[in-house]
Amino acid sequence: MSATNSTTKRGWPATDDAIDAGAVLGALDDDACRAILEATSEESLTATELSEQCDIPMSTAYRKVEKLTEAELVEERVRINTSGKHATEYRKSFDDVHVSIDDGEVAIEMTKPDAETDASANYAVADD
Repeated sequence: MSATNSTTKRGWPATDDAIDAGAVLGALDDDACRAILEATSEESLTATELSEQCDIPMSTAYRKVEKLTEAELVEERVRINTSGKHATEYRKSFDDVHVSIDDGEVAIEMTKPDAETDASANYAVADD
């Protein structure tokens, strides 16, 4: 039996935090990252579960969830098992990502899942 401790999850950035457009776009351009996002859209999964479900090596699963975490596209949580062994699990942390270019600047808008909030979050993008 296991439970998720949602108090240890990675927080959504504050509205004045900049999103690294390169990190977001790089993660979305990666086949394994997209497979992980699809797999974690309905349930939280550990790296081992992601490796099995996405048919990727464990080392790749760990590298890709790190890439997705840095891009703020997945959140980390601690899965507490009654056996005493705890595992980190990952879940997609957005509903939509909108990319636009206005006056030569890239703007990214991410909307959080409705269960967490009913408003979308807009962020400034840091120049590379």
